[in-house]
Amino acid sequence: PGLDRVDVVQPVLWAVMVSLAAVWESFGVRPAAVVGHSQGEIAAAVVSGALSVVDGARVVALRSKAIVALAGRGGMVSVAATHEDTETLISRWDGRISVAAVNGPTSTVVSGDADALDELMVHAEESGVRVRR
Repeated sequence: PGLDRVDVVQPVLWAVMVSLAAVWESFGVRPAAVVGHSQGEIAAAVVSGALSVVDGARVVALRSKAIVALAGRGGMVSVAATHEDTETLISRWDGRISVAAVNGPTSTVVSGDADALDELMVHAEESGVRVRR
């Protein structure tokens, strides 16, 4: 399976995060605090010592399997816009698309019906808003 599959890429990314933290620690760099998003939360739990590496690997693998099992006919689109601007952008698809995550000041993820997301992508690109499925 390729890295285009969530049940492959998320454990791989988690392993890279935990491994990088171990490399930094081998040079004496130990974080005072850690934070993460998605599989990064699991990596942060391992780096902080809240989870063992083995337990973290189990959690990320099971979480990734659950995401695959829950996946349906919908999808997600990354929008290079503020949360507020994204809410305005998706308002015409009320109930069919909603904000799924706010990753940063100008990085928002929406989820919803595949057809509505296709329409959103066309509309956003015509409006000069960068989007990526």
